[in-house]
Amino acid sequence: MGRLVMLVAGTLLAIFVLFNFIVPMVLGLVKIALIIGVIGLVVFLVVRMVSGSSSYR
Repeated sequence: MGRLVMLVAGTLLAIFVLFNFIVPMVLGLVKIALIIGVIGLVVFLVVRMVSGSSSYR
């Protein structure tokens, strides 16, 4: 009976840790990666447009 209680308690604790700590952390990392990717894309496009317009003059 004690093993069953500890199994249920451990499962509930694992679910608690998963949804309160790990999932938000992963989503935060994905959000930061997307922001960095968009900034990099904007910088790439600006540099490409500037370098393309100056080569025709």
